[in-house]
Amino acid sequence: MSKINGVYAASMSILNDDLTLNIKNTIEHAEMVIDQGCHGVAIFGSTGQAQLIPISEKIDLINNLAISKYREKYIIGTGLNSLGETINFMRVAKSLNFQKFLIMPPAYYKYGDDEVIKFYSKIVEAIPESEIILYNFEKLCGYKFSVECIQKLVKIFPKQIVGVKDSSYNLFENLRIDNFSVLPGSESKLFKGLKLGCSGIITATCNATSELARKVYDDFQAGNEQTVNQKLCDVRNIFEKYNLISGLHTYYSKKNDYYKNVLPPLSILNSKDEKELNDTLDKLSFSIKSLIAA
Repeated sequence: MSKINGVYAASMSILNDDLTLNIKNTIEHAEMVIDQGCHGVAIFGSTGQAQLIPISEKIDLINNLAISKYREKYIIGTGLNSLGETINFMRVAKSLNFQKFLIMPPAYYKYGDDEVIKFYSKIVEAIPESEIILYNFEKLCGYKFSVECIQKLVKIFPKQIVGVKDSSYNLFENLRIDNFSVLPGSESKLFKGLKLGCSGIITATCNATSELARKVYDDFQAGNEQTVNQKLCDVRNIFEKYNLISGLHTYYSKKNDYYKNVLPPLSILNSKDEKELNDTLDKLSFSIKSLIAA
């Protein structure tokens, strides 16, 4: 087991016009983001519309992902409420030699720490040879991990519970466990988190900011002066004015029209918000032009 360090994108899912998952383009997008600077990507996180994509299409993608040139750089999200479906999907991924998983507690129902520990215990008992990154995002699932809950899970399963993506931001300043990765869900927390001992980030907007985020990370590791962190934070703050999935798909639609395809009830930005997004990014000298040329 190796600690998960670095800059990771919560990669986007690319859809066909009939809203089925485009396997080839989704993998090519993930590979492109890695080429631009990310240490790796999380497939089927919330940014990848995981909760809306059929399991059959997810399985089709990971079968093809297994032969990607970057197969060692992928974290597989499950995006499933059902305990049984989560375990079955992980079994398929494990059969393809994927070992790292990003798993959020189920949405909709109300529960506490004890129930969460039981949920992950069932997963580990079924798939003991797995490395699980907990996904802390109260806004989406209704539950927020406590420091104490994570400490208990790691004590019980030190080889399986290896990290947390903190998108509720109640953990990254306070949680420190040996050989355990804490990865905030925003570029605006990257530099601060690294100074506090965090391992890196997993974020939606690293689909667009991978080069900047990687420079911030590398400069910190080398002890160099930070020259682009403010720009990185400014870009993140601009995207945060909108739904991140809508903003990213709209931004990338300048590269290719197929990025306009998202699964209902999601949508791309309206023309007013699209112009505002692009104009504001242009003022930061941050544009899609380099992506179009790629």
